[in-house]
Amino acid sequence: MFQVFTGSWALFVGMFMLMVGNGLQGTLLGLRGEAEGFSTFSLSIVMSAYFLGFLFSSRYTPELIRRVGHVRVFAALGSMVSAVLIAYPLLIDPWAWTIGRVIIGFCFCGVYITAESWLNDASSNENRGKALSLYMIVQMAGIVFAQWIVSQGDVSGYILFIIPSILVSLAFAPVLLSVRPMPAFDTAKPMKLRDLITASPLACVGMFMLGGVFSAQFGMSAVYGSRVGLTVGEISFFISAIYVSALVLQYPIGWLSDRMDRRRLIVWISLLGAAGSMIAFLVPGYFVLIVISGAIVGGMSNPLYALVIAYANDYLEKEDMAAASGGLLFINGVGAIAGPLIVGFMMDTIGNNGFWLYTAILMALIGFYGIYRATQRSREDYETETVSVPYAPVSAASTAVAAELAQEVYIDEVAHEEDSAQT
Repeated sequence: MFQVFTGSWALFVGMFMLMVGNGLQGTLLGLRGEAEGFSTFSLSIVMSAYFLGFLFSSRYTPELIRRVGHVRVFAALGSMVSAVLIAYPLLIDPWAWTIGRVIIGFCFCGVYITAESWLNDASSNENRGKALSLYMIVQMAGIVFAQWIVSQGDVSGYILFIIPSILVSLAFAPVLLSVRPMPAFDTAKPMKLRDLITASPLACVGMFMLGGVFSAQFGMSAVYGSRVGLTVGEISFFISAIYVSALVLQYPIGWLSDRMDRRRLIVWISLLGAAGSMIAFLVPGYFVLIVISGAIVGGMSNPLYALVIAYANDYLEKEDMAAASGGLLFINGVGAIAGPLIVGFMMDTIGNNGFWLYTAILMALIGFYGIYRATQRSREDYETETVSVPYAPVSAASTAVAAELAQEVYIDEVAHEEDSAQT
C-alpha cells in the first residue's frame, strides 16, 4: 500500500484536505445554525440541498470534463467551494445557506469525479484494490480529523469557516502541480433502472434506504447532538465514532461477505444496525449510549454500502457491472436528498430521538426486505455463476467513478476465476 501512496501521493494528500474541508462544513453548519436559532425544518432543507447538488453534479460534471478538460473543471469548482465556505458566516440565512449547499454539493461531487478518474487511470489491475482501500482510508481520516478541528474552535466565529476554505484551496496545489497528466475521461452509461431493479431488487431497496441513513449521519448528526445538549467536543467525538467504526469494520465485514451468503449477511448487518440505533432511542440522554449507537449504526451502514454493490454483482453479467454502479448511486442519491427532510420532520414531531428511530426504521426495512426476498429467490436462482472474490471497499462519500473502480476490481477477480477454471 505504501507503493500505491508514493505513486499517487498528490491525489491522496489533496483528497485528505478536501475531506477535512467537507467534513468541517457539514458539522459547522449544523452547529452554527442551531446557535443562530434556525428551526429543525430549515436545517433539514439546508442539509438536503448538499445531496441535491451532488446528484445533479454526478450527471453533468462528466460532460463538463469532456468539454473543457480535467484541470479547468478541477480549478473552477475548487474556487467556487472556497468562495462559498467563506460566504456562509457572512450570509446567516437558511435560504442563502441552502443555495450555498447546492453549490457546494455540486462542486465537491465534480472535484471527486475528477480526482477519482485520475486514481482509476493511475491504478493497475494488480494494485487497484489497494488504491481503492487507501482512498477510502484517506476519506474517512479526513472527516474524522475535521471533527477534531471543530472541537478546538468557536462555532459562533469566523475562524472555523476560514480553515476549510484554506484547506480546499491548498488541496488543489499538489494535484494540479503533479507531473502526472490528467487522464482521458470516460464513464460507463448507467444501466436502466428497470433492468437494475429486475436484476437485484434487494440491492436497489438497500441503496435507497442507505442514502437516507448516510445523509442523516452526515447532515443531521450535529443538529441532533446540539438539540440534546451535547457540547461541541462531545458532538465531534460522536460524529468521529460513526466514521472510525465504519473504517474499522469495513474489512472484517468484507472478509465475511466472501465466505457466506451475502444476502444473509445483509440481513444480519441491517438488523444489528437497527438494534444499535434503538439503544439511544430507548435509553435517551446518556452520552456513552449515544456514542455506542452512532458507532454501531456507522459501523454497520457504511460497509453495507459496499456489500450491497457486491451483492448486486452476483446477479449481473460481467459486462453490466460497471454500468450498474451508476444506477445504484443514482438510487442512493435520491434517498440521500429525502433523508434530512424526513429525519427533521420526525425530530419536530416526536422529539429529538426521532433521529434514532428514523435510522432504526430504515436499517430494519433493509433487513426485513432481505428476508422477504429470500422467500422469492433462492441462491440457486442466480442468473450468473457466483464466484468467491474479495468485495471492493468503497465509501458512501464517493462518486460513480469510484464505484466503477470498485466494479473493475470485482470484474478483474471474476475474469481471473474464469481463467483459472478454464485451465
